[in-house]
Amino acid sequence: MTLEMAVKSAVLQNGETIAYRETGSGSKVLVLVHGNMTSSKHWDVLMEELQDSYKMYAIDMRGFGFSTYNQPVNSLKDFSEDIKLFVDQLGLTSFSMAGWSTGGGVTMQFAADYPEYVENVILVESVGIKGYPMYKKDADGAPLAGQFLTTKEEIACDPMQVAPVLQALENKDKEYYRTIWNLLIYTHRQPAPEKYEEYLDDMLTQRNLVDVDYSLVMFNISDEFNGVVNGTGAVRRIQAPVLVLQGDRDYVVPREMGEEIAKEIPGAKLVILPDCGHSPFVDCLDELAHHIRVFLDS
Repeated sequence: MTLEMAVKSAVLQNGETIAYRETGSGSKVLVLVHGNMTSSKHWDVLMEELQDSYKMYAIDMRGFGFSTYNQPVNSLKDFSEDIKLFVDQLGLTSFSMAGWSTGGGVTMQFAADYPEYVENVILVESVGIKGYPMYKKDADGAPLAGQFLTTKEEIACDPMQVAPVLQALENKDKEYYRTIWNLLIYTHRQPAPEKYEEYLDDMLTQRNLVDVDYSLVMFNISDEFNGVVNGTGAVRRIQAPVLVLQGDRDYVVPREMGEEIAKEIPGAKLVILPDCGHSPFVDCLDELAHHIRVFLDS
């Protein structure tokens, strides 16, 4: 039976209210940052697995779950600045962070900007240091190499990745979401039926899809041009030990992104999760928890 956690909230100085789930015990603190199309809800099974080892805080980023969305985001840095306000409000000054997918980018940005706060970084199927490109399409819907979507207007009109999802959000179309997740994420295993329904309901709370996609396109903490924007070089400011966990059959984030993170951050450790896709919480929970424990307790 999954651990039931009450959703708490913190009103930030910027006027946003950040919802979060808190559980666990122990001297080590772990802040969990979810990915796109999800919320803190999707960390639940991992939090249950680790509750006897760590004190954990899983946030709903701005525009997801139960958090507000008063001001639109334009960068992953906007999310990481919310986290800075959040941890300061709760009095958290030394902690490890785990970021899943888009949350991995947010976590890297935070670790680069506030290295004095971050003890360890865990990146789970994370977006790469050069962001997540979105391509223009030809008449058949095939990506056009080297031709990127660069504005929110272009992204919103993307006929393959974005426009249908926006329509599903507007119509609260759970079956569309179920189809997408079965095709791309839950390709090997699926959550228990009741939990899957809870996850789908949670996905439909998102209010910032285009803004997040735009932020991913514009994210670049490398030293290089990513085809859209020049890199900030912020990756070189990450001082904490980094663990990169990458599924060998992730259909959302290519393996090359995980490999590049591990290459560009000195001392970062890359672990390939066998027979695992974009959601190791479902595909290989025991192995995921094992690697996290070994990393944090070493």
